[in-house]
Amino acid sequence: MAIWLDSNSRILVQGMTGSEGTKHTRRMVASGAQVVAGVTPGKAGQEVDGIPIFDDVQSAMLATGANVSVVFVPPKFAKAAVLEAVDAKIALAVVITEGIPVHDAAQFFQYSQNSGATRLIGPNCPGIISPGQSNAGIIPSDITKAGRIGLVSKSGTLTYQMMYELRDIGFSTCVGIGGDPIIGTTHIDCLQAFQDDPETDAIVMIGEIGGDAEERAAAYIAEFITKPVVGYVAGFTAPEGKTMGHAGAIVSGSAGTAIAKQEALEAVGVKVGKTPSATARLMRELMKG
Repeated sequence: MAIWLDSNSRILVQGMTGSEGTKHTRRMVASGAQVVAGVTPGKAGQEVDGIPIFDDVQSAMLATGANVSVVFVPPKFAKAAVLEAVDAKIALAVVITEGIPVHDAAQFFQYSQNSGATRLIGPNCPGIISPGQSNAGIIPSDITKAGRIGLVSKSGTLTYQMMYELRDIGFSTCVGIGGDPIIGTTHIDCLQAFQDDPETDAIVMIGEIGGDAEERAAAYIAEFITKPVVGYVAGFTAPEGKTMGHAGAIVSGSAGTAIAKQEALEAVGVKVGKTPSATARLMRELMKG
């Protein structure tokens, strides 16, 4: 089992003919993912390593049965690409592109919500991987194995580190949700999906300073999540009032600090590590217990 992405997933890549699209398509294929189509307007009939290119998402879906899109389209065209995927009613759209204007992200997020047909992951995220089954995005596939831990993370690099630290135990699915102010899939969405997945036994949740997503996740855990959760919040040493990396990581006074988030999580029984390695040790002890 896995959440949202498994061995039956058929992936199309919007922007496959661009340099990033081509590079990461090859990485996904090498990891065992079923990449069945690419979409670049005006390039229908071409191929990338034998994978057919189509002019639009709907024709690619009709011809190949694709049900997942990975978006590698440049920022100024990303909104149109996501709206097109939603219009085609693709089940999952993974938006890797960074630097998308917040106004554009707000529009396509609301559009996907209104559609009720398309789950959006991202933007500005590393994607989603179910080790040994499929890989949609830029997450390295050779740093861990299949197992029974679920991982949801705002940070791409911390996603990779946690996967590597717990590689001997392995993961059901790892989801990089992105750290922009407006994202599709949230910590809470992933927590509930892992709660419902019979082959996920425990969950690692990685957050970061800024906003209140982790506090809201803590409240949700208290009410709805019975599986054990281990957490990490990036930014314990960050200065107040400073934007750190992701556009969403803004701290003002005590709101959004790592300490405030840690306290909210620990208050509902989530063990929180002070470093990624310490967090991995907490999960290792939990799984052994």
